[in-house]
Formats: sequence, structure tokens, C-alpha cells
Amino acid sequence: MQNVHQGFRAETLVRFLKARDWNVAKAHKMLVDCLHWRVQNTIDDILAKPIVPTELYGAVRDSQLIGMSGYSREGLPVFAIGVGLSTFDKASVHYYVQSHIQINEYRDRVILPSASKKHGRPITTCIKVLDMTGLKLSALSKIKLLTIISTIDDLNYPEKTNTYYIVNAPYIFSACWKVVKPLLQERTRKKIQVLPGCGRDELLK
Repeated sequence: MQNVHQGFRAETLVRFLKARDWNVAKAHKMLVDCLHWRVQNTIDDILAKPIVPTELYGAVRDSQLIGMSGYSREGLPVFAIGVGLSTFDKASVHYYVQSHIQINEYRDRVILPSASKKHGRPITTCIKVLDMTGLKLSALSKIKLLTIISTIDDLNYPEKTNTYYIVNAPYIFSACWKVVKPLLQERTRKKIQVLPGCGRDELLK
């Protein structure tokens, strides 16, 4: 539990309550299920489990494009994700899921506590910019993997993203969006903003 709350117990409980529409019994079950998932999958140790060999790790990172690009005015970490150019085709689903969980854990155990300390207040969420440059219809073949990752986030890392900004959306995005949108939780859909073009002016605000 300590690795989940990082010293911010109240804020953590609020996240789980929000995720279950403030139903205490459901939020409690969600939190307990999350802790069981962490124990069963030894999540507390996942940052000490590198993806080996190095070539495999490099291939995973080169085909799953994500990086931290700075902070918002409020001090929230901003992650840029190259959705359109991520191919997810250099390793099995297992390694991409492991990589995603490691990124989540590094964010929650290192980046967010560091930001909280710097600003002297709890910072428990981030912003994600999803760049659709290069998106092709073949991306629909990765729906299974993306659904697994989305489910892990919904159940075990609830309310960790403040806003999702979608930029550089090509025409094909509307077709993909029709497939993906129903798979998302309603609370997640409300956080998504599709910006015109590269969204530079909006993002700078």
C-alpha cells in the first residue's frame, strides 16, 4: 500500500472513490483487488526487473514511443506518446505490458513524489499528449494489446491522468476512435480533448 500512496493516503483514497463514483464499498473492493494484483504480479519489484537482453529492451522502447517532455504550469508531469508511430511489433504482448507497468511505477514512485516535494503539495496526476502522426488503419490490429494496457490502468492506476490531448490526428483517426471510444470508461472519455493540428497554441496555454 505504501508504494501505492507514496505518503498521500487521502489523495489515493479519493482517486479510488472517484473511479467508483464515490461508492465506498465498490472503491474499497477496487483498492483491495488492486493490492492483490500487485502482490500476485510482484509489482513492487518490477522496477528491479529489467527487460533482457538489452537488444529486446531497446526494441520494445523503439516501438513503444513514450517520454516525459516537461511539466505543466501547475507542476504536473507531461508525457508525450507517439501513438501513430508506435508499432508494438518487436516483442510479445507480455513485454509491452511489462514496459507499460514499469513506466507507471516509475511515474508514481519517482516522478510524482519528486514533483510533490518540489512544489510542496501533493501532485498525483499527469498530463498525456497523444501524437497521432503516422497513424494507419493497421493500428486496429493492436486493439487487443491497447485494451489490456487500458484495463490495467483503469483497475490499478485510476485517476492518474488529468487530461489526454490528442494532436496531429489524421482522417483515419476518426475510424479508429469509433472503435476505441466505446472501450473506454465514461470518466476517461470526458478527459480526452482532440486538438486541431499539432495543438501547439492550446498546449502552451
